[in-house]
Amino acid sequence: MVADPVPPAGRIRLGFIPLTDAAPILVADAQGFFRRRGLEVQLSREVGWATVRDKIIYRELDAAHAVAPMAAAITLGLGCLAIPCLSAYVLNAHGNAITLSTALWKRGVRDAVTLRDEIQRTRHERTLVLGVVFAHSAQQILLRDWLRGGQINPDKDVRIVVVPPAQLHRNLAAGTIDGYCVGEPYNTQAVREKTGWIAAISADLAPGHPEKALLVREDFAATRPEEHLALVGALQEAAILCDDPAFRPELVRLLARPEYLDVPARLLTPALLGPIDPGMGREPLATTSYIRFSQAEANVPTPLRAQWIIDGFARHGLLPKGLVIPPDLARRTFRSDLFSQARARHSAPA
Repeated sequence: MVADPVPPAGRIRLGFIPLTDAAPILVADAQGFFRRRGLEVQLSREVGWATVRDKIIYRELDAAHAVAPMAAAITLGLGCLAIPCLSAYVLNAHGNAITLSTALWKRGVRDAVTLRDEIQRTRHERTLVLGVVFAHSAQQILLRDWLRGGQINPDKDVRIVVVPPAQLHRNLAAGTIDGYCVGEPYNTQAVREKTGWIAAISADLAPGHPEKALLVREDFAATRPEEHLALVGALQEAAILCDDPAFRPELVRLLARPEYLDVPARLLTPALLGPIDPGMGREPLATTSYIRFSQAEANVPTPLRAQWIIDGFARHGLLPKGLVIPPDLARRTFRSDLFSQARARHSAPA
């Protein structure tokens, strides 16, 4: 039986992981966009995505910054209780990168094809270990697609492990993993500390893919509809500000604050202001599409974007054998209708 604590009247408990792509939530908090819409939002900084999932399931959080596939994963009961969840707002598109160790670079690895060559050379010595942030995440799909593009079998040729975002770089530095797929600032941290280099970015691997989304239980959206729509409206206002070039320097300073990401501004600057250094003396990467907070309708939770997630689960064997996918899963978990309602009511400052 799922616990059902009653939250204080009018308060929304909103969880986030300290990553750059939590920016719309943190900007909405800092700039008063939640309060302007009559919301009392209590932010809760979480340690990992499994914690976010469980707190949503057991109602310890009302809403959360979540990997975009989490609504479908919880609804299907993948590794957890099956609880209907949805996302009426995509927080950002892109923003991930695949980072590999400096040791692999020194051994001649430059891309997925040369990684395959290295795996073949060392297959009798050790198995390479690569990290992702959650079993059912865009990072898992992106990493597996990239590996397959180099004719590497993700289930046989390497070992993929789940590690909370903040622990990925320290494991790379310690040599317990050989690479990872994650959002910022942990790719930049590896480059700056010369422990790794960026092999690929998600804007190139899957243009327009949904990365993080606002996660709520279906019953929260049903029983507190006005608060839910106001929450989405506040995030939309914040996302537009996040993509304003004139605001980006302030965004870096805001995110670096101790109560938010609590990381040095120098680790946030490349992804938000540029240039993005991929490491190993290579040409900088463009920042224009590295992460999108609102541009190109990034925030709309379309069924097509949900289907990208569901197809990725199926393509990589991330679904239990015999599981029947409801035909309306994409439409139920990515609610473009609720997004449209929120934008109509709350896009302009109240």
